[in-house]
Amino acid sequence: MASKQILIVEDDSDIVELLTIHLRDLGCEVTAASSGHLGLNAAKSSAFDLIILDIMLPGLNGMEVCRKIRQADRQTPIMMLTARSEEIDKVMGLETGADDYLTKPFSIREFIARVKVIFRRSEGHHSPEGGPSASSIMTYGDLKIDADKRKVTLNNVRIELSPKEFDLITLLASNPGKSYSRKNLLNLIWGYDFEGYEHTVNSHINRLRSKIEGDVSNPKFILTTWGVGYRFNEDL
Repeated sequence: MASKQILIVEDDSDIVELLTIHLRDLGCEVTAASSGHLGLNAAKSSAFDLIILDIMLPGLNGMEVCRKIRQADRQTPIMMLTARSEEIDKVMGLETGADDYLTKPFSIREFIARVKVIFRRSEGHHSPEGGPSASSIMTYGDLKIDADKRKVTLNNVRIELSPKEFDLITLLASNPGKSYSRKNLLNLIWGYDFEGYEHTVNSHINRLRSKIEGDVSNPKFILTTWGVGYRFNEDL
């Protein structure tokens, strides 16, 4: 695995040390920040391949840090860590823009497995099931999706999407007319079974529609299959 730059924003020094040891075993270079403000400054001043972000942080909590990072950076994967296990925290973390979520205590084996999945996706080695190859370009009227560059344009204007929003539109657009349930989309896009969090998909679809649809109440590209989930318009 090529060397990756990782930012860990965590105030528990024992966890930082443990994660650092295992990430370095993968050939990663690790930067650590012990507060929300320090983590945010680090994320803004340097480029990282992955940000590991605790929710409970001094100064500025992880949710706010994630939100502020996403305002300026749509692409860098974010994995959130927390000692909390309530559903609302997981939903808020995912909807704030995190790509993955681990509840403490977690096994190092699971942590490393998830990190590797994130790296594979960011390198373009993973394409959604039934999706296009990394060099594919899909055009539907004024909407163009370049999977190689992870770029979406509408009327020749680039649309800024989060990693998950891009993965969603790529999967749907590569299989026009095929309906996906919310649970299917969670498993295919997030890569894990987030049983019970299907409404997270709704939030991502709503944000995606707000960016590409001229009229979100009468969408042209991403349609609702009532009682099932969502599909890309096969008539374009």
